[in-house]
Amino acid sequence: MSEDDGPRRRLGRREVLAASATGAAAATAGCVGSIFGDNNSENELSLSDFRGSGPFVSGRPAPDGTSMDDLDDLSGTLSIYIGGGEGGLYRGLIELLQQKYPDFDAQLKSAPSTQLANTIIQESENGNPRADVFWSIDASSLGLVANAGYATSLPSAVTDPVPSELQDSNGRWVGVAGRARAIPYNTNRFSASDIPNKVDAFANQERFANSMGWGPTYGAFKSFVTAMRIMDGREATKQWLQGMLDQGTEEFRDEYFVSRGVATGAVSAGFANHYYALRVKAARENPPIDLAFTENDAGALVNVSGVEIIEGTQRSDLAGLFAEHLLTAEAQEFFATRAYAYPMIAGVQPVGDLPTIDELNPPELDLTELSDLEPTLELMREVGVL
Repeated sequence: MSEDDGPRRRLGRREVLAASATGAAAATAGCVGSIFGDNNSENELSLSDFRGSGPFVSGRPAPDGTSMDDLDDLSGTLSIYIGGGEGGLYRGLIELLQQKYPDFDAQLKSAPSTQLANTIIQESENGNPRADVFWSIDASSLGLVANAGYATSLPSAVTDPVPSELQDSNGRWVGVAGRARAIPYNTNRFSASDIPNKVDAFANQERFANSMGWGPTYGAFKSFVTAMRIMDGREATKQWLQGMLDQGTEEFRDEYFVSRGVATGAVSAGFANHYYALRVKAARENPPIDLAFTENDAGALVNVSGVEIIEGTQRSDLAGLFAEHLLTAEAQEFFATRAYAYPMIAGVQPVGDLPTIDELNPPELDLTELSDLEPTLELMREVGVL
């Protein structure tokens, strides 16, 4: 990403907001033990190996839940297709797993999530599936593979700890880290009470004219618009997009830059996944940025990074065990404190002052439906957002 804080071009305006994601249901098994104790061998890891650093970590309690030490060792070779902008971060967790399990060899292929989903489908259609596991940045790409028939049912040990709304209704993929749509706002320009609790309001209130920022080319934004189209219909979604354009919304290259633009005052508020505002807070001293969330609408969408096992793999047992490891207390602490994501298990808390899932009101939506992306892209092009 470049260092340009400003908007790329004027569009129209919009807000969208967001719901937050979730700390989840789960089979907790008591405080994580030996892996968070003193190192006794070169392969033993401590809490600091998994936990991030910075302003949101001080005073955090030890995570609770199933520990990696409660599971069988990872051993063997696993082909993992890992997609999305978080791929570099997720590689850090895989490196820790390989450090803990010297006999585990993760062979990684990285690319944008949608590209990898199409690659998996093509390879499978050609009778030559090469991936054992697909780890995607969002549910829409997981849904593409699952709906094409190339994802197997996951073991109950993988699906049971995660809330039903954060996994495929047919058990073909499961969330491992949550991301809530949110409204970052500049606290010098707005107060929490100024931010509406419905996304529709941003398209028709004068106070938000020429003050909002968005990243319409960003995948998370497209998923949000897809959710709106599914829930509210094409015409209502078109009217909202046009209303935001008429409001003079500023376009940024992605949602990190939206959030940074809010903090610098380039815009007064915007639409972004929740964790980008936290990254801005971690990088700057007391930036004037906070988060608000809408309720029971597409703006309150909680999406996930998740995993699925590819149909035809000869390593299904190892793939399932790998997925279990992503839902341990150690891995969930990694996602929470390094990616600022919402944990998927109950024993690990979100960082900072993020609201819990009980304090939010996301819409009822099968996230697999977000894979129906092409009608959304057509609509966005028709309106002139893309």
